[in-house]
Amino acid sequence: MDWMKGLNDVLQQYNGASPDSAPDTVEDDFDQLTNAAPQSAVADGLSEAFRSEQTPPFPNMLGQVYQQSSGQERANILNTLLAALGPTILSQIMSRAGGSTQTSGGASAGGGILDQILGGIGGLGGGGVDAGAQPETPPQVTPQQAEQIPLEVVEAVAAEAEQRDPSIIDQISDIYARQPTIFKTLGAAALTVALAKIAARANR
Repeated sequence: MDWMKGLNDVLQQYNGASPDSAPDTVEDDFDQLTNAAPQSAVADGLSEAFRSEQTPPFPNMLGQVYQQSSGQERANILNTLLAALGPTILSQIMSRAGGSTQTSGGASAGGGILDQILGGIGGLGGGGVDAGAQPETPPQVTPQQAEQIPLEVVEAVAAEAEQRDPSIIDQISDIYARQPTIFKTLGAAALTVALAKIAARANR
């Protein structure tokens, strides 16, 4: 693999590495390897970190990087998650979240935006849900809408999507593999798990 040239020392450092013993250089090493490795290898590393028992649950990790993401990245993440859910499940999640995120004025935080999104898939925002109805295309969140959706809703959708389709983690990892720098906000343990996976793949 051409991308490995000059990186053998770094790769060896993370071959079988444990998150408990992350080197001080882990952030620089992450930048170096993710800039050189193919996107598929980076995505494998991120997926491993999202799934690891040595890191927080996937919804919490996603929520952390989501907060640091651009509006377009947030929209891409939400649209990927929503595509894994049908409108009925989506409506239920939004209803639960809307009822628990009240503003000082009594309105649910982000509720107007969520109603717009749900209304775009057959009027689900109005409360009537046809369990047998499925839209031809999933709802699409715009970057502007994504900026206004509460974090707890994002995490709730992520948790439900993971339960229904575990491969959603791979899809999310593919998105962040294009701009992996933001992943550094998750800390040394997550970075070490990701780099260990990249190193293992390089040693195949």
